[in-house]
Amino acid sequence: MNKLLVLKAILDNNSFTKAAKQLGYTQSSVSQMINALEDEYDMKILKRSRTGVELTPQGETLYPYIQETIRQYQSLRETAHAIRGLKTGTVRLGAITSVSCYWLPDLFKAFKMKYPDIDFVLQQGDYGTLLKWIKTGEVDFCLMTAEYGDGLDKTIIHNTEMKAFVPQNHPLAQLKTIPLAKLADDPFILVEGGGYSEPLTAFKNAGVKAPNVKYRIQDDYTIMAMVEAGLGVSILSELVATRTNFKVVCRPTSPKVNRPVAVVCRDKQTLPIASQYFIDFLIQHKNKLV
Repeated sequence: MNKLLVLKAILDNNSFTKAAKQLGYTQSSVSQMINALEDEYDMKILKRSRTGVELTPQGETLYPYIQETIRQYQSLRETAHAIRGLKTGTVRLGAITSVSCYWLPDLFKAFKMKYPDIDFVLQQGDYGTLLKWIKTGEVDFCLMTAEYGDGLDKTIIHNTEMKAFVPQNHPLAQLKTIPLAKLADDPFILVEGGGYSEPLTAFKNAGVKAPNVKYRIQDDYTIMAMVEAGLGVSILSELVATRTNFKVVCRPTSPKVNRPVAVVCRDKQTLPIASQYFIDFLIQHKNKLV
């Protein structure tokens, strides 16, 4: 198992040297373990390049199975810990930006008060990237829309409203509620969803003209800055308006645009015990999410 963990560390760090330092091995030991692993499987798994280290084509095929083996090993260890009570473990999760910024810091803090030796590994991404991480085992679960990704275990923890964001001097800023149809002619700044978009789906379901998409941006705050600069209008999670001082106006839309935020995973019962505990903690505290 150590050889597999070394391989993962090398790929995570894109370096033999950094992996050795992270794991407390000498660089020579790390190289020897990779050589032994390649001998065991009778194939070249890694290759060095100008940009660092990458998998060979054979390694690309093999690595998802290695990730699954590591995940099951970690689950085994944490289950053993759980028999004595949850003491240590790592929660590996992915999340969209608004959720990771506005909900997770307080949730991490509260969970660590109860389980101080639990670690968190958080990765941010769009919906397509999050689904890929779930399927490859890069993360244990994700916090994302329940509307995207078939065949996965989903538990909705909050229905978040998405609202229109327009510049302060925009004529639509005078309205209390902005009809979707009135947003269709302005340059539209679309939050990149990686395969699924709540705003585009809302326009389609409302039977109104699709927005005039001029920009596709993944970061909510970049979009807010662009709206402030008068480059267009957008529809974003209401969460992003709660802790910023961008000079923009946030209004509900008609019809409303909702984002059902869910815990999404392959199978909760097979997750490492620390992640199972944290998911239960999320569900127990879902009424406090605003």
